[in-house]
Amino acid sequence: MTQAADAGVPEVSVYAVDELLTGLSRLLEDRVGRVHVRGEISNLFESPAGHRYFTLKGEAAQVRAVFFRGAARNLRFDLEEGMEVQVYAEVSIYPQRGDLQLIVRQVEPVGAGALRRALEELRRRLEAEGLFDDARKEALPTFPRGIAIVTSPRGAALRDVLRVAAGRFPGLPLKLLPTRVQGEGAPAEIVAALRDAGEAPGVDVVLLVRGGGSLEDLAAFSTEEVVRAVAACPLPVVCGVGHEVDFSLADAAADVRAATPSTAAALAVPDCEAFVQRVARSQQRLRQAALRALAWGRAAWRSQHENLRLAAPSAQLATRRVRSHSALRALQAAIQMRLYEARGCRDEWMARLDALSPLAVLDRGYAVARRTRDGAVLRRSDQLVPGEKLSIRLAAAQVEATADAIEALDRADKVS
Repeated sequence: MTQAADAGVPEVSVYAVDELLTGLSRLLEDRVGRVHVRGEISNLFESPAGHRYFTLKGEAAQVRAVFFRGAARNLRFDLEEGMEVQVYAEVSIYPQRGDLQLIVRQVEPVGAGALRRALEELRRRLEAEGLFDDARKEALPTFPRGIAIVTSPRGAALRDVLRVAAGRFPGLPLKLLPTRVQGEGAPAEIVAALRDAGEAPGVDVVLLVRGGGSLEDLAAFSTEEVVRAVAACPLPVVCGVGHEVDFSLADAAADVRAATPSTAAALAVPDCEAFVQRVARSQQRLRQAALRALAWGRAAWRSQHENLRLAAPSAQLATRRVRSHSALRALQAAIQMRLYEARGCRDEWMARLDALSPLAVLDRGYAVARRTRDGAVLRRSDQLVPGEKLSIRLAAAQVEATADAIEALDRADKVS
């Protein structure tokens, strides 16, 4: 800052531009600090570094805003052009242009605060009724006969569930109960789908899943009717709604809460390969126990035999020999019984494994068709063209064929 010093001229404070803007910026930070501002997003731009820049517009004014990557990392929905939001930000001045700007710390869609308060009031009321108590929640079956999936047929959540299920237990029956997962009418459809899932034959577990979104996007899963339907479902419900940071009241009412749809599938679908390995380890332990029993029997027999050989006189030797033979027969009978029990246990495990094997499906008359040129498994008619070579796997045979004609069939259920 410089001052005029001529005689008779009052002293005037002169500020450099940098000094002025820095002073004004500090004044705003000290006197205004952080504020809540509501407006409409426009001119949205994301830099390669992950910072987001936009203009927050009102009816007759606008202000620039910057949402740095560190603060934006916790954002649970996508910013969009024209979206009305409420930001919590620091008021500052960008010195390079002299523009007033907001340094954004948090962003919420307009109405999210009121929605959160309503959800919290509903949560307290339902919690007081005991709908979220752990005591009423059921454990998941180790080997479900089938799984019902309540979700949108076009969402990524369904694709994630199908991918995980195919990797863990191919051939496990899956039943899709399609429903909308957001918007008007979605809660009623979800309630109906949960009711149908509870009455579906051959189903032991229900997956209620959808992908991530804003608080408003997930609102259908926190409505009272959906929460009560989850709690009332006669089957165990695994709820995988949104991402790990998302939480709905349906999560609290479900028997098991999963962080994502993929995690929900992994919790409900048994791992066939792990089960096979567990059976193999059990069989190995039984074999080792049988070998130990045999070794112990042989050692005991040798000990008895040596004692008899050293005993005298001959009558005593004869008596002990008779006893030794009796003990040996009893020991052999015990060993045979242990072996019989071990084989029975092994056979039972192998029978259960065979019943769960995907190959058992082929023994019931089904077949797996693959495209010869790339080995892809055929699930839909649009994967083939007439004249294309096929390889068909039966229970005990491999058949090479040609697709002479292709006719698409109308299926009432996409996954069954």
